[in-house]
This record gives sequence, C-alpha cells and structure tokens, in this order.
Amino acid sequence: MDLKHVFEQVDGILTRYPQKEAALLPTLHLIQQLEGYLSQESIAAVSTHLNVPLVRIEQVISFYSLFRRKPVGRYLVQLCTNISCSLLGADRLLDRLEALLGIKVGQTTPDGLFTLETVECLGSCGTAPVVQINDVYYENLDEDRLQAIITSLREKMKP
Repeated sequence: MDLKHVFEQVDGILTRYPQKEAALLPTLHLIQQLEGYLSQESIAAVSTHLNVPLVRIEQVISFYSLFRRKPVGRYLVQLCTNISCSLLGADRLLDRLEALLGIKVGQTTPDGLFTLETVECLGSCGTAPVVQINDVYYENLDEDRLQAIITSLREKMKP
C-alpha cells in the first residue's frame, strides 16, 4: 500500500487534534479501512509519522478488538453470541455457518472470500439473532435465510 497517500489524509486528521497521539485511533481506522488490516509495516510507519512509540500503538491495537492484525476475507461474517441471539438460535446459526463455509471461527475460507468471527454483541437484541457481514446487519435470522445470504454473496463473486 502507498502510505504516502495515506499520510496525506492523516495530516488532515492531525489538524483536528492538539497532539499527534490523539490522532492515533482515527489513523489506525483509516489504514485498516484501506488495507483491510493493520500490517507491521503500517504500524511502524504510523509510529514514525505520529511520533508515538511502537509499544503504545501495540497496546491500543490489542485493547480494541475491532483492530485486525491479519487479513480477513472479502466478507467478514460476525455472528452475535450475546444472550438474546443465543436464546434465539445463534448456536444453530454458527453450526450452519461453519458447515456452509467449511471453516471454524477465526478462520478464512481458502478462496479468501469469507472470514468467520463471533462477537459479544451487535446491539440488535430486538431483532435477534443477527449477523453482521461487513457493514450490513442481517436480522431475525433462521438457518434457511442465512444460507440464502451466503449463497447470494458467493454468486456476486462469480465471473
């Protein structure tokens, strides 16, 4: 990735903060949005550009679960496993997702299309069970609807 272009955007972010370190979170978000994850190269470049020690950046990345240290698939599938979703069938949906995708939680399909994660809460208890795929919520799910969603996403990627 061309970090020069990224840091031009970061310099714009810096104008909103009194100290460079205060721009760390938006900078990491920007890089992850563009790169898909936070590579060691990018983290080192952020450290240099913002004059923030690497250890501080590592602390921030390890604290916030939304930051990723390795690439994810084209579709990041996050299944809510909180109490509302669990009571309404999240365990069955997880079993179905693992079968449909041929992977376990934390893995990415060999074609790089899907990464499967569970999350503690997606804040959609009234429409449980819910899955977030990239930035889209799919609510009131059952196994058949979930299968149709995965099939549709696969179809979109066919030549």
